[in-house]
Amino acid sequence: MTSNVKHIILVMSGKGGVGKSTVSTQLALGLVAKGYRCGILDVDLCGPSVPFLLKLENQEVHQCEAGWVPVYTDESKSLGVLSIGFLTKSRNDSVVWRGPKKTAFIKQLLSDVFWEDVDYLIIDTPPGTSDEHITVMENIKEAPCDGAILVTTPQQIALDDVRKELSFCRKTGIPILGIVENMSGYVCPNCSECTNLFSSNGGKSLAEHFQVPFLGTVPIDPRVSSETSKYVGLTNPESPMAISFNSIVDRVINPN
Repeated sequence: MTSNVKHIILVMSGKGGVGKSTVSTQLALGLVAKGYRCGILDVDLCGPSVPFLLKLENQEVHQCEAGWVPVYTDESKSLGVLSIGFLTKSRNDSVVWRGPKKTAFIKQLLSDVFWEDVDYLIIDTPPGTSDEHITVMENIKEAPCDGAILVTTPQQIALDDVRKELSFCRKTGIPILGIVENMSGYVCPNCSECTNLFSSNGGKSLAEHFQVPFLGTVPIDPRVSSETSKYVGLTNPESPMAISFNSIVDRVINPN
C-alpha cells in the first residue's frame, strides 16, 4: 500500500545489465544518509539483485495485520526492502512464471506491503517495456509518483534501448526525472585517473536531444564496488562515484 508513501521514484532502462539496481540502492542509501525514510520495491522478478547488493539475502518476509512487512537493513527501520528474492530458497533459483502470474504478484507487492511513513519509495524495475512496467504504471496512477530515472551506459546499443524506455514513459504519462549514465569511465585504484572504457557523454547527448534533465555520470570504481550495502558518499566521500551520487541525490530531493 502506498498511502504512507510521500514520493515514488521508478528506476528504469530498456537495457539489462546497466546497473539499475546499483543506482536504486545507492539512491535509497543516499536519501537515508540525508535523514529520509526510504523503501525499495524490487519488481525485477526474474533477476532480483537488491537483497544481494544490500547483503540481506536469506532474510524472511513476515506478515502483520496490515500486510507484508519489509525487510529492514537495520534497527532504525530507515530503509525497508521487499523483493521476490526473499521468497526464493537460493539466489540461483529461477522464477518461471507467465505474464498473468507476474502481473498478479506485482499488484500484490504494490497493494499489500505495509510501508511505515516512507518519504521515498524506489521501485527497481526489470529491463524492457513489458507486463511488469505496464502493471506498475497502472497501479500507481493514484499514488504520489514523482517520475522515472532512466539508467544507461555509454555504449550506443544501450542508448538505443533507453530511447524506447523514454518513449514508453511519454506514452504512459510517467514524468522523466532524468537520465543517469552509469559505468561512465573506469577509475584507476592507484592514481584515481578516470579512463573512458567505452564512449562518453552518450547519456548527456540523449538527454539534450529529448530535452530531459541529465542527472550525471557514474564511473566504475573498484575501490568501492565491494561496499554495495553502504552509501558510497559515506564510505568513500572523495571518490568520483561518491561525488556523482551526492549530486544525483540532491537533484532528486530538489528537482528544480
